[in-house]
Amino acid sequence: MLYNAKNGNIKIGNTDMDYITFGKGSRNLIMIPGLGDGLKTVRGAALPVAAMYKCFASRYKVYVFSRKNHLEKGYSTREMAADYKTVMDKLGVAKADVIGISQGGMIAQYIAIDFPELVEKLVLAVTLSRQNETVQKVIGSWLKMAVESDYKSIFIDTTEKSYTEKRLKKYRPFYPLLVKFGKPKNFSRFIIQANACITHDAYDELEKIKCPTLIIGVDNDKVAGVNSSEEMAAKIENSKLIIYDGYGHGVYEEAKDFNSKVLEFLSFSHTN
Repeated sequence: MLYNAKNGNIKIGNTDMDYITFGKGSRNLIMIPGLGDGLKTVRGAALPVAAMYKCFASRYKVYVFSRKNHLEKGYSTREMAADYKTVMDKLGVAKADVIGISQGGMIAQYIAIDFPELVEKLVLAVTLSRQNETVQKVIGSWLKMAVESDYKSIFIDTTEKSYTEKRLKKYRPFYPLLVKFGKPKNFSRFIIQANACITHDAYDELEKIKCPTLIIGVDNDKVAGVNSSEEMAAKIENSKLIIYDGYGHGVYEEAKDFNSKVLEFLSFSHTN
């Protein structure tokens, strides 16, 4: 299969977890997606995900993990990190570079804090370490929509708050079609993960992160809020900060050089 992409599923506790692998490199790379995982896991998405991140395929064996398929009420980002440790142990991944995007970055913080032996290098993109007014308001509104099973409003609000006007002009004509085919069977996973977002607070423990860390933010983040990246960089000693101008929360999809900047950071750290 292209890029050696494969769909996987692994037993964890009394449930299971969907994941993807691709690439043939000698190093391990863990990628943790954001809150959208609460609406749809990575199940069956090996080829498109591998194509999107193909630049990592020659250097790494890449693992993209969803959250568990059955989530307990009150499930926290710290508990999510512990579950990823369990799964990495089961798969024989003793050490890896870790990329966390949005809520995935919240989880990645706790992996680096609680299990530093697992993380060689860390990338935290469009994420936050503690609460602010923006994330409380935005995700709080998505929670209300989810309780009402209003997928249309969640989809449109998420999209409008994530992308530049240039991309939105291309997306808007397709909203009815995307809404029709994207609605999940239920919103329980999303609600639990959203609650984990608005209770996440690793700020006072960020000094425990000692591995080389790349923090990527934007100047117009309507989801994670303003200055969230800057305050993480100030607390993590061995960190590098990149702020994209003119982009929003979806910078990892829109900025053409996003993956290359991440790969440059990881490659430089490995060889110097």
